[in-house]
Amino acid sequence: MIMEKSKLIEMNNVGIVVENLDNAISFFKEIGLILEGKAIVEGEWAGKVTGLGNQSVEVAMMVTPDGHSRLELSKFLTPKTIGDHRTAPVNSLGYLRVMFRVDNLEELINRLTKHGVEIVGEVVNYENIYKLCYIRGTEGLLVGLAEQLGNKTVTDILESNE
Repeated sequence: MIMEKSKLIEMNNVGIVVENLDNAISFFKEIGLILEGKAIVEGEWAGKVTGLGNQSVEVAMMVTPDGHSRLELSKFLTPKTIGDHRTAPVNSLGYLRVMFRVDNLEELINRLTKHGVEIVGEVVNYENIYKLCYIRGTEGLLVGLAEQLGNKTVTDILESNE
C-alpha cells in the first residue's frame, strides 16, 4: 500500500517558556492577543512528547484577533527549566522571536513603554512597506512589531528578486 504524502494544513502555534505566566498573559493581551484558555498539562504521556519524562506544565493559549495564529505560553512546574535564552542577542543560533502586524505602531509602543518595554534598536521604515521594530517585553522576550504602510508586502519584494 502506498502512503499518500502528508500536506501542511496550518501553523498551529509558536511556544514560549516563561517564568511568570500571569505577567506574560498580561503583556500579550496588551499587544492584542486574546486568552483562549489555561490548563495544567502533566503526566508521563506529556513527557513522552517533549522527551522530559514525567512533567507538569501550566499552559496558556493566546490567539490573535483573526483567530488564525496562536501563541502557547508555558510555565514548567516540573522539571525545572535548565536554560535561559532570553537575553541572548538576536543573531544567536536557534534564537526565537515572534512578530505581530499591528495597525498603529507608535500608539502601541507608547502604551508598552509605560509598562517597562524597551525598543531593542529603533523603529525603521522598510521600503515604505512596513514600519518595524523589535522590543524586549515581559521577562526580556524578543517581540517584533510591524505596521504595514501600503498594499505592497515583503513577499512582493522577495518575488520580484527571483
